[in-house]
Amino acid sequence: MIADSGPTDNAAESWLYDRVTRRLIPLLFCCYVAAYLDRVNISFAKLQMLSGLRFSEAVYGLGAGVFFMGYFFFEIPSNIILHRVGARRWIARVMLTWAMVSAAMVFVRTPTSFYVLRFLLGVAEAGFFPGMILYLTYWYPAPRRARIMALFMTAIPIAGVIGGPLSGWVLKAMTGVRGLAGWQWLFLIEAVPSLALGVAVLVYLDDSIVGARWLTAAEKELLARRVAEDQTQVSAHSLFDGLTNPRIWMLAAVYFCLIAGLYGAGFWMPTLIQRSGVASPLAIGMLTVLPNAAGAIAMVAISRASDAARERRWHLIIPALVGAAGWLLTVRYGAHSAAALFGMTLAMAGVTTSLSQFWCLPTAILAGAAAATGIALINSIGNLAGFVSPWMIGWIIDRTRSTDLGVYALAGLMSIGSLLVLTIPGRMVNR
Repeated sequence: MIADSGPTDNAAESWLYDRVTRRLIPLLFCCYVAAYLDRVNISFAKLQMLSGLRFSEAVYGLGAGVFFMGYFFFEIPSNIILHRVGARRWIARVMLTWAMVSAAMVFVRTPTSFYVLRFLLGVAEAGFFPGMILYLTYWYPAPRRARIMALFMTAIPIAGVIGGPLSGWVLKAMTGVRGLAGWQWLFLIEAVPSLALGVAVLVYLDDSIVGARWLTAAEKELLARRVAEDQTQVSAHSLFDGLTNPRIWMLAAVYFCLIAGLYGAGFWMPTLIQRSGVASPLAIGMLTVLPNAAGAIAMVAISRASDAARERRWHLIIPALVGAAGWLLTVRYGAHSAAALFGMTLAMAGVTTSLSQFWCLPTAILAGAAAATGIALINSIGNLAGFVSPWMIGWIIDRTRSTDLGVYALAGLMSIGSLLVLTIPGRMVNR
């Protein structure tokens, strides 16, 4: 039996949580890398698609963003199903279907087919990210979540570290192979990891602590007790609590603002680098490594400080404001590659760090069925920014031939979102 009364017992408990982390996080991390790669590889495909298919910037922006409409409509039902049937089967289903839809992008020929497949990709992926956040609450109490959320969400910048050079290489090396364009090979090649990981989830993932055969009965009892103790501090448990709590709607507004900053980077970073004077797709891909690597390092470092201090709000607000300042620098020095890249690095580090800290807030307020619906509601409304921001920037570029106004808007939204966090009392989330 694992007790928990003294220093030795605390060390044993920390060892147990480290074991849980080694078991769960590598697989979940890889799944999220694949998910984010399949979601934003359109930003690299754009470098060839627009000229090859004669699409305008506005068509691209709408197609990039319509993904999130499918995501929006199916997010809450997907998370409720996951809560009822278990993570293993549902996450595997999500990954296998989105891999097939992503690979089908090879058949895009018209704006309509582009919009339809991007919408279906959103439908297929709906529920994956909030489902993962919900799943982590089944295993970790609030005081341990910031670091775990950051380890999981470093998949966003790491997807950029891996995907940038890979995407650039595919566009350069595979153009014309077997009669396919480089952008078509990009969708085919980058769908393969999602297929493989979907099968791995079905074989490897456990639905809950109770079903984990790699844990002893005493270890299960301790982990379950820690989660139960944590949930006694949460007042919102029922299905409708997650839909009617006013603070959840405020958090959805905060998340909308932060997501606008994230997808400004995700969908437009290669274009911004290209406009700073870099022409080669491979060079553009290599240059995206720096902002994404900085984001990964910042997320992990600040999450450790957040857990140690048991403070959540300012560990979100300050990085978000730094990210907004990064976007302003990117606009101000957009014609100079080094300065623009520095601005993008600040922007990426700020927005990814603030997002990982954000998910400590709703999971400290919600539990049970309320967590399933509330997390899905926040994610679905927030991700509408993924529709609005690409479409808005594309529309602005078509009319002004400049990205400046669009990037200013991203910086403004991130600043507003960071300040809205102050409406959430610290006593509710600082644990």
